[in-house]
Amino acid sequence: MRALALAWCVLTGANTAVAAPVAVQDDASQTVSLPAPAQRIVSLSPHATELLFAAGAGTHVVGVSEYSDYPAQASRLPSVGSSTTLDLERILALKPDLIVTWKSGNSAAQVAKLQVAGIAVFASEPRSFADIASSLERLGKLAGTQQSADAAANAFRSRWQQLSTQYAGRPEVSVFYQIWRDPLMTLNDSHLVSAAIRLCGGRNVFGKLPTLAPTVNTEAVLLAAPEAIVTGSGAKDDDLAPWRAFTQIPAVKRNNLFSVNADVMTRGTPRILDGTEALCKQLDQVRARRGE
Repeated sequence: MRALALAWCVLTGANTAVAAPVAVQDDASQTVSLPAPAQRIVSLSPHATELLFAAGAGTHVVGVSEYSDYPAQASRLPSVGSSTTLDLERILALKPDLIVTWKSGNSAAQVAKLQVAGIAVFASEPRSFADIASSLERLGKLAGTQQSADAAANAFRSRWQQLSTQYAGRPEVSVFYQIWRDPLMTLNDSHLVSAAIRLCGGRNVFGKLPTLAPTVNTEAVLLAAPEAIVTGSGAKDDDLAPWRAFTQIPAVKRNNLFSVNADVMTRGTPRILDGTEALCKQLDQVRARRGE
């Protein structure tokens, strides 16, 4: 009888631990509190979806925004609309106990309506490699998958450190990173892409502009004279082709026009290190072509 009572206490204690309240601070510096780890999570951006799966919380995700295509199982989940135009009724019908939003990408008015409905909201906006690791840990805590999340965060930090050490001290390369051709758009130093450029020993020629995704013009690029032009559109040569007419730009003169996987590079997820490693190798090509 005593053994049975002890076993019951152990089981009860374990269940209490699982159902214990959890609280973290999100990327909007707001405290997100839950009475117990989330069991039904809706993600409102592709990067948030990736983070949740990487944190071991994929089995708790019941709805995602459009273009949540990684990992593969995420694409089979119910869609709740685009990041900018959400289907609020569909979201509420999924009965989530946690919604992970995109701080700068989702409609603030729509997110506010979800909060009024009493649903906990975690605003996600990783702006650095450290933020990605921290996001994994915080989302893991909210989802009750802390062990998996911590392991993923530690693996990310380890690879990040390895790449940082490998490419430390490389001669600087000036880079123009193009996210859109018409209108011509880039990213400033507040974006994760610039963190990747810096890790590789590069310098974003438009990094000091005040807007996160500023519009620039051809004349500004000519004046900046970047040694490398990188497009985040994947392998679309037509996005780079117009630059070939401007042979006065060092990047064009030395054939330093590169493409990277936009999803990998711009989403704040562990996969950004894949994009960073590819970019670092491209910038090493730039260095090798100096003086040719």
